[in-house]
Amino acid sequence: MKIYQVDAFASKPFSGNPAAVCILENEKSEEWMQALAEEMNLSETAFLEQKGDAFNLRWFTPNFEVDLCGHATLASAHILWETGLLNSEQNALFHTKSGTLTARNLGSGIELNFPAEIAEPCELPAEIARSLGVNTVYTGQNRMDYLVELESAEALRNLKPDFNIMGKVNTRGVIVTSKSDVPEYDFLSRFFAPWHGIDEDPVTGSAHCCTGPYWREKLGLEELRAFQASPRGGEVNIGFKDERILLSGKAITILKGELLSI
Repeated sequence: MKIYQVDAFASKPFSGNPAAVCILENEKSEEWMQALAEEMNLSETAFLEQKGDAFNLRWFTPNFEVDLCGHATLASAHILWETGLLNSEQNALFHTKSGTLTARNLGSGIELNFPAEIAEPCELPAEIARSLGVNTVYTGQNRMDYLVELESAEALRNLKPDFNIMGKVNTRGVIVTSKSDVPEYDFLSRFFAPWHGIDEDPVTGSAHCCTGPYWREKLGLEELRAFQASPRGGEVNIGFKDERILLSGKAITILKGELLSI
C-alpha cells in the first residue's frame, strides 16, 4: 500500500503544510485509519479509495477525523495526477463528509472547488478570548471554527496564544486574520487547533472558505491573495463561483513509501 508526504500550498520544498496521502487498496476501518494518522503525526493524513471515476476521501488528524481539509485535498489531487491514476486533463472528484469536492489541474497549480463556510457574528468563549489576550475587530463562528479579526498585521504576527487555555474549548479551530501589511497579499491569517492536537497549523485551506467570503465583503474584491503567516508560511489564492470557493495553490511531493505493516 503506497503512502506519500506532500507539502501543500507550498512555493518550495519544506514550506506550506505537509500532509500524508494513503491510497487504499481495500476498505479499512476507521480505527486503522486513525492509528495510521497518529503514526504519521502530521496535521492531516488523507485516505483515498477509488470508486469508479471518483474517490472516497477522508481526513484524520493525529487525534480525530475532520469534516473538511483543504491542504490534504490539494495533496491528494496532486498525487493522483503525479502517479497517473488520473491524467492531467481529468478533474479529481472526491466524495467526502462535506459533500462532493473537485480539483482541477491548472498546470501552474491546483484549484479546489469547496463550499463556503460563512461565519456569523458571535461572542468568543471566555477561554479563547483569554488565550488570545488582544483587542479584536470582529468575532464570529461557522460550523467548524471561530473567526477573529485583529486590528493589525503586526498584532497577528506577534500573537502568542495560551494553548492550554484555548485547548479547553471543543472546536475544530480558531482562525485569526488581519488585513495584509504587504502589497503581495490582501489579507493574512493564522490557524490554531489545540483541541485537535495541533497548536498552530502551517496552512489551512478550509479556513479560507471562511476568511475568503469575509474579506471579499470587506474589501470588495472578487479575487484575493492570502498568506498564512505561520512559521512555515503558505500562499492561497481565492476566487468565487456561485456559492462556492475556489482555492488554488501548489504542491510538492517530499517522499513516497510503502506500508509494510497493514
